[in-house]
Amino acid sequence: MSNSQYETFGLTGTSFEDRESGEQPPYGAGSPDRGGYVDTYRPAYEALAVSQAPTEPILPRQTQTLVQTQTLGESAEEPRSGGRAAARRAARRRRTAERPDPLRRLLPQALVVAFLAGGTSAFVANDKAIELSVDGKARTLHTFADDVTELLAEEGVRVGEHDVVAPAPGTELTSGDEIAVHYGRPVRLTLDGQPHEVWTTAHTVDGALQQLGVRAEGAYLSTSRSRRIGREGLALDVRTERTVTIMADGRARTIRTNAATVGEAVGEAGITLHGEDTTSVPPGSFPRDGQTVSVMRITGTQEVREEAIPFRTTRTNDPSLFRGTEVVDRAGEPGTRRVTYLLRTVNGVRQKPRRVGDEVVREPRGQVVRVGTKPRPDSTQGADHLNWSGLAACESGGRPGAVDPSGTYGGLYQFDTHTWHKLGGSGRPQDAPAAEQTRRAKKLYVRRGTSPWPHCGSHLHG
Repeated sequence: MSNSQYETFGLTGTSFEDRESGEQPPYGAGSPDRGGYVDTYRPAYEALAVSQAPTEPILPRQTQTLVQTQTLGESAEEPRSGGRAAARRAARRRRTAERPDPLRRLLPQALVVAFLAGGTSAFVANDKAIELSVDGKARTLHTFADDVTELLAEEGVRVGEHDVVAPAPGTELTSGDEIAVHYGRPVRLTLDGQPHEVWTTAHTVDGALQQLGVRAEGAYLSTSRSRRIGREGLALDVRTERTVTIMADGRARTIRTNAATVGEAVGEAGITLHGEDTTSVPPGSFPRDGQTVSVMRITGTQEVREEAIPFRTTRTNDPSLFRGTEVVDRAGEPGTRRVTYLLRTVNGVRQKPRRVGDEVVREPRGQVVRVGTKPRPDSTQGADHLNWSGLAACESGGRPGAVDPSGTYGGLYQFDTHTWHKLGGSGRPQDAPAAEQTRRAKKLYVRRGTSPWPHCGSHLHG
């Protein structure tokens, strides 16, 4: 039996060997320096013996033990008949009676444990395990944040209008959620000759093309598809593959091309342009999908022609001439210009000549004309006082049948046949009588003044 068992039964301070040898220390003789304690326990049979002895008073603790023992229904005679076993049972009963109620002792501890457990439960409930991925770099963290916005603020992750956050900022968080942040990258995209400013969250050129919906199969790219796109972005030139039909030399060639110009597409079709050959659209223009381009074979020659330069007429007023009368003082002469023309044929069809240069060979000489401003007389009577004989002597020597050497003019006043007929005469003027010739000369003067006689007209007023 161990010492703890001895203590349980109130036997500390007396060894098992002592009890077996019959040497029993007196009650209360336990010594503390031997590792025991002063035992106040007294067996029931000893208590009864003491109660019968008038010389020793009953101790309060012993009286209590006796009362408890009797209360449990054991008679005072039982310890005497039970011996040591009965004494041990009585000691256990006494210790049990003295021990406080376990429920009362455990109640405060239970309250503390419950409080701590409740706080721990709340702590655990608010802590969330979140996987945060920023531009593809993922890490798992614990947070007390309530939503995505608060979590990003705690982690110092800034997002702009072109950045993508999934789930969206403001979404409530629960443990196990995954948050992804993709930063936007600017791309200066030139697509089929048209510039665009776009944003993408892709990390490579290939990913950006897919995200932007650009058909890259057969396309020309100014950089590698696998090139990574930094936060600063990049410039990208993309020319998608297009179908273009080239018409040349009576044949149609349809090709798939990502050429930058119509001229390049024509070359890819195996067509060579010579000399002045060109295309129906500017060779430097961007070829559109489904476009038809015609090649024009051009041959050209030059031709030089001489053309007249018309002269200018200068008119001056002459008060000595009747109104409506004009006298040419100096006849005009046209000039000469040498002009060079380009004669072209396009696909065998002659085109309209195109003027490409000119040179003046002779300058024109201007014509000078005097215009009468004198009022006309109402009748030939206004011309009777004029010196008609002086005019006739100057024009024909005063001979009514005179004719000039050319045969064009005749009579006293040298009429031409056309003028004579307009004045009402018939036949030839030189065949008419002198009086008729003078009358019709006066009529001519009323109409035109002295202009019909530019050299001798001055004699009328002499």
